[in-house]
Amino acid sequence: MAAPIPMPTDTAALLTLAQWLSPAYPVGAFSYSHGLEWAVECGDVVDAAGFGAWLGDILEHGSGRSDAILLTAAYRATRADALAEIDATARALAPSRERLMETALQGRAFATLTSDIWPAPLGDLCYPVAVGAAARMLGLPLAGTLAMYLHAFAGNLTSAAIRLVPLGQTEGQAALAAAAALCQRLVHEAQSLTPDDIGTCCFAADIASMKHETQYSRLFRS
Repeated sequence: MAAPIPMPTDTAALLTLAQWLSPAYPVGAFSYSHGLEWAVECGDVVDAAGFGAWLGDILEHGSGRSDAILLTAAYRATRADALAEIDATARALAPSRERLMETALQGRAFATLTSDIWPAPLGDLCYPVAVGAAARMLGLPLAGTLAMYLHAFAGNLTSAAIRLVPLGQTEGQAALAAAAALCQRLVHEAQSLTPDDIGTCCFAADIASMKHETQYSRLFRS
């Protein structure tokens, strides 16, 4: 019999993170497209290559990187006032009403459910802040939490793209697989950064989230 393949982290921690950041964890992620629905509507994203570029830009230059930094800061915050300041920063960074709703409502749902099941008393926090704070309270590894969070974020956008562009399942999964190396790099970088290092330049995605607020026909909440 072949030797078992070693797990990349403690098995119990890995399974907890897999549960938290699974599409089955009821934070409502499936109902948000992060502005992608407008990008498809106006013709900015029309195929697999366009979606791959859109996803990569959001991860590297937009809210993917910002969320990773915010999650790291929340993980390292040991005082309630420090955590509240990080959460206020996260809310201030939202470029549109819908993007604020997206992070606030997912964070609230995550905090409520997680506090009911695990010994992780969380308040009303934005999504990356809530995940980072909960991971610290349970002693889960920061790098693993970042990796699973970014992969879940990219996976949710991929699921939206499969429905909206539309993409085939194979094309969508290929785009998600292609983003793995970028996610891995962001995990490494975010651990040495602070909220002072946050800066985004995904103007098309930000504008798309604003335009989505008045889009006539919509499947998604953002």
